[in-house]
Amino acid sequence: MATQSTVTDRSADVTDAEANVIIRQNVLWAAGGGLIPVPILDVVAITAVELKMLKELASVYGVSFREDQAKSILASLLAGLGAPLIGGVLAGTLGKAIPVVGYLTAIFAVPGSAAAFTYAVGKVFVQHFASGGTFLDFDPKKVRQHFAREFQEGKVVAEQVKSESSQERG
Repeated sequence: MATQSTVTDRSADVTDAEANVIIRQNVLWAAGGGLIPVPILDVVAITAVELKMLKELASVYGVSFREDQAKSILASLLAGLGAPLIGGVLAGTLGKAIPVVGYLTAIFAVPGSAAAFTYAVGKVFVQHFASGGTFLDFDPKKVRQHFAREFQEGKVVAEQVKSESSQERG
C-alpha cells in the first residue's frame, strides 16, 4: 500500500515533468519569436510566449494567474540580468531594421537569448510554485542570482533543443 508521502512524491514528479514539457515547448516558441524579422514585433511575440508559459505553469501548480503581475515580474527579471544583455538584445532586435546584414546578425543573437530567458523564467517559477509560492509573493531581487544561473544554463539548453529539433526534422 502506498503511503501519503509516496503518493505526494509521485504527484510532484508528474507535475514537475508536465512543467518541464511546458518549458521546453515555450523555449522553442520563444526562439521562433526571435526569428520574426520585424523589430519590436519579435519582442512582443516573445513576451506573449512567456506570459502563456507562466499561465500554463500556474495552472499546473494551481496558482491563480494575473497578466499584469506576470508582466511586471518579467520586466524585473530582465532588468536584473543587467545592461549589457539588455543592450545586446535591443541592438539585435533593432538591428533587424538594417536590410540583410542586420537581420542576418540578429538571427543568431535574438532567438538564443529569447530561448535562454524563457527557460530561466520557467525554471525559476517551477521552483517558486513547487514550494507553494504565488505571483503575489514572488520577489525578483531574491532570485536574481538563481535566475542568472538558470539563464546561463538556458543558453546551453537552447542549443541542445535547437540541435534536437533540427534532427527531428531532418
